[in-house]
Formats: sequence, structure tokens, C-alpha cells
Amino acid sequence: MTAAAPATDPRPSGEHPAEGPKGFVAAFVEAIVEGSSTTVTVLAVVAAIVIGGILIAFSDPHVLGKMGHFFSAPGAALGAAWDSASAAYSAMFRGAIVNFHTVSAASRGGSVTAVFNPISETIVNATPLIFAGLAVMLPFRAGLFNIGATGQFIGGAIVAGYLGFAVSLPPFIHVVVAVAGGFAGGAAVGWFVGFLRARTGANEVIVTIMLNYVAEYFLLYVLGTSPFRRPGRSDPITPFMHGTARLPHLAGASLRINAGILVALAAAAAVSWLLKRSTLGFEIRAVGANARAARGAGMNVERGYILVMLIAGGLAGLAAASVVLGTNYTVDPQIYGTYGIDAITIALLGRGTPLGVVLASLLYGALHAGGVTMVAATQTPIEIVTVIQSVIVLFVAAPPLVRALFRLRTPKQAEAVPLLAAPAVVTEP
Repeated sequence: MTAAAPATDPRPSGEHPAEGPKGFVAAFVEAIVEGSSTTVTVLAVVAAIVIGGILIAFSDPHVLGKMGHFFSAPGAALGAAWDSASAAYSAMFRGAIVNFHTVSAASRGGSVTAVFNPISETIVNATPLIFAGLAVMLPFRAGLFNIGATGQFIGGAIVAGYLGFAVSLPPFIHVVVAVAGGFAGGAAVGWFVGFLRARTGANEVIVTIMLNYVAEYFLLYVLGTSPFRRPGRSDPITPFMHGTARLPHLAGASLRINAGILVALAAAAAVSWLLKRSTLGFEIRAVGANARAARGAGMNVERGYILVMLIAGGLAGLAAASVVLGTNYTVDPQIYGTYGIDAITIALLGRGTPLGVVLASLLYGALHAGGVTMVAATQTPIEIVTVIQSVIVLFVAAPPLVRALFRLRTPKQAEAVPLLAAPAVVTEP
């Protein structure tokens, strides 16, 4: 009887334990980023708007009353549904893009500022989303799923906020230092995640989720200490930022649009250059495509994990700086809002590209800004905006469903059918 051969590890020598086959999360991200076309993304938005309109109509008591007599007066019921949905979307457009009533008033000598207020609010809402979306999108390209934008945001908010209210510096230098502090605070949290991923193989999804809770409670603790507490207040809130630390307004004090959007666009351009033109970007994409092959080609995979998470954390910290120094001018226990969750949606909707993240952020900014006007003007539930956002992601995450709804060819079918059929060539025998 021969002895059984000892079990051998099928992995090549030196392979990192975490570089096994792609899991469900990585496969899901890859399917969205690589399997969804621009046409599918646009049609997903259209389908979500249509479904949102149906929900708006059926949440209107007047429409429901008309629907009770649908079979006796179908025209009145459908007309009421159309009027309800169109009124809500019209109000959303007025709050997000332009209000034509203010345009006509401005032409008669009224306030010009009111004309640009809707688009200003859209950009203000989109600015931190651009940073946060980039913070999630960049690790996607390295095969990592960054769920910790919230914790990284909080790290940036603490550092940027402290530098904004506790330090006195000359005007231009102060805001630059505070913004850089926001980047550093978020980068420190991101670096820790990358370090654990690279050195121990810890799953970054679990680590980032847990760090979100740690950061939230740490923020609450910090705001309760005397250096961060506003004088004369017992609730956890910091003093206001010094005027020299605030991001300058771009269109006067009456409009909230500030220099944060310029920094956000510069960050998107920098990330695009990093991925497409730099050696580090090539390594990031190579590691994300196949970490084993990248290691075999001599690339330092662990270094790539650490650097990409450090940069991603810094981008989330810049999102915090744009909020703390650009709009809120203070830090409170809810400063992080839903930016971390929205960032995941935006990164997926943007299909893993910086330009896509910018466009998706502007769409979400318009929905947020217009949703306020929609609720005020039509009493439509604000939850409808969240439903529209969710349905957009649902359709983007399921390209075959969108193609089936709109009867689109699949990519393979499109390649199989030429745009212009070549004429048949008949040869004489």
C-alpha cells in the first residue's frame, strides 16, 4: 500500500491569500462597469422617471379619487394622473435647473440672482457627491469595494473643521491648509484600510463597514470635548469656521455655489489622468483586472492596495471639507449625512469612470435640490426622490432588463449585424 500524497496548496508560491477568485461583490461591480453601455444608463434614468411619475400620481389623493371612477371616466382619471406627475416634475425642474417665472421677473427688473439659484443649489449638492463618488470609484478599478466613505468623510471633517475654527492664518493660506487637512484626515482612515488589506488580507468590505461605526462614535466623542465644543452651547457642535477658512463663493454671497466645485472637477480630472496616463494608474488597473498576473509581472500589489485606499480616503476627506468649509461652516454629529451611501450608487451609476461620476453626481444633485421644491409646491412625498434614485440603480445593475424593456439588441447581437450590409457578389461559373 502506498502512502497518500500530501495535500498541496494550488496557489502559486508567494501568492497573497486574498487574491483568490473574484467574489460576488467584485463580479457584480465588473458586470455593471463593463456590461452596461451609455445607452442603457440613459434609458435606465428614463425608465426610473416614468416609474417615479406613476408613483407620484398614485400617491395623490385627488388621482386616487378619479381612479375610483376609471371605467366610467377613464379620460378624467388618466388626465388627473398626468397632471399630478407633470406638476411634480415641473416643480422639480424649477428647483433644480431654472424657474422661468424668475427669468421673466428678472427681465422686468427683478432679481437676477433668483434665476441662477436652482442651478447653484444643484451644483452645491453635487460637489461633495463628486468627491465621494470618486472615493468609491477609484478602488473599484483596483478590485476593492470601498464601503467606508462615511468613516473617511468623518476623518476629513474632524481635521478640516478643527483647522477651520481653531487656527488663525492669512486668508488664502488658511483655506488651502484646511482643505489639505480634510484630505489628510480622510487619507489616514483610508490608509489604515489599505494597510490591513495588504498586510493581513483583511476583507476591505468588513473593515470599512466597521470603521464607519468607529468613526461615527469617535466624532460624537470629539464633539463633546472642550476644544471642539462651541462656547455657550451644551450640544455637540463646533464653533463656526473662520471667514478666512471658508471656500470663496463664485457668484456672490447670495448664491451658495463656491470654489468647492472647481476643486471637485480638478479632482475628477486628476483621477482620470492617474488612471489613463500614469504608471500608478496602469498598476491599479492591472491589479484590479488580475492581481496574480500583476504580481507575476513584478508589480507590488500590496503597495497598490495601500496607495489606492489612501487616495480614496483623501477624496472622501475632500468631500467633508467641501461641506464643512463651503456650506455648513460647522461640524455636528450628522455632518456625514448619506454621502457615503450615495457615493456607492454614484460610482455604480457612473460606470467606474470619473466623467460618469461627475454626471451621476449632477443628476443626484438635481434630484436633491429639485426634490425640496417639489415637496413644497405639490406636497409630493420626499421619499419619491429616493425611490427614483433606487430604481435608476436597479435598472443600471440589470442591463438585460433595460434591453428587454426597450427591445435593444445585446452587444453580441449588435456586433453580429453590420450597420451596412455588403452587396452580394455573384460570380459567373
